[in-house]
Parts: sequence; C-alpha cells; structure tokens
Amino acid sequence: MKKVALIMGSDSDLPVAEKALGVLKEFGIPYVVHVYSAHRTPEAAKTFAEGAEENGVGVIICVAGMAAHLAGAFAANCVLPVIGVPVGGGALGGMDALLSTVMMPSGVPVATVAIDGAKNAAYLAAEILAVGDEGLSEKLVAFRKKTAAEVLQKDSAVFGKYTK
Repeated sequence: MKKVALIMGSDSDLPVAEKALGVLKEFGIPYVVHVYSAHRTPEAAKTFAEGAEENGVGVIICVAGMAAHLAGAFAANCVLPVIGVPVGGGALGGMDALLSTVMMPSGVPVATVAIDGAKNAAYLAAEILAVGDEGLSEKLVAFRKKTAAEVLQKDSAVFGKYTK
C-alpha cells in the first residue's frame, strides 16, 4: 500500500495534524510525518516533494496556518494529489490560511478541506488510495455503513423522545 506523507509547516500544527494521524491509523494506512516550511526550508520541501512518489508516497497532506503556502509548494513540485489543511488561529482565525490554500492557479490543484479539518483530509487521502486498493475500499465502505447506522440510531432515540 502507498503511504501518506503528512507535512506540517511548524510543529505548532501538530495538534491539528494528529487528528489525521488517528484516521490513518484506524484504516491501517502507513504514513510519514515531517516539518517543512515553504518559506524557511523551501529547498528541503522541494526535495521531499520531488522524491515522494519514488519513496512510496501516494498522497500528501499539508497542514499549515497563516500564509499557508505549504500545500501549494508541494503541489508545484510533484504530481501526487495534495490535500491542504488550513490551520485556524492568528488575526484572521484561519481564513488567511484557507484562502492561501484554496486559491491555486490552474494546473496546480490542491484539494482543500475545512479549517482544522485534518480528519477529513485523512478520509480523502484514504479514498484516493482506495482507488487502487480493494481492501482499503472495503474498509471505507464498512466505515460509512457504521457511521450511517450510528446516525439512524441517534435519530430513533431523538424521534422517540421528542415526537408527539
């Protein structure tokens, strides 16, 4: 199975990134984690991105706040799917990171999830990898069925208690 590279712009992004790691662990997806800055370590980030596919990476998740150019820097230097996770905080509450991540030029796409949406980034990474992995696809189908059953159970409890 291909692995997911989870890249943070700073170690302060770890609390958000850990949410993605939990999902990857749940599905048995191997991963590698690094801290690279699009601004402070651009050459290291570029080198990693350029060699990612050769090193068994299938999807890259970039977690970054504020200017949040990290996902764009990775997308510019490889053709793997890149998922950006804008981190909340700062003067604009994460809107700066969201807009920096989502507003990519044509031909250099970055899939972008919600501010602090690392769990959804990991689910999306799993879905991308599942295109070529039947076992992973089956795990995702089972997960969806389980969560649907949980919602219907909650509906039944609420319906029974509040419907007159």
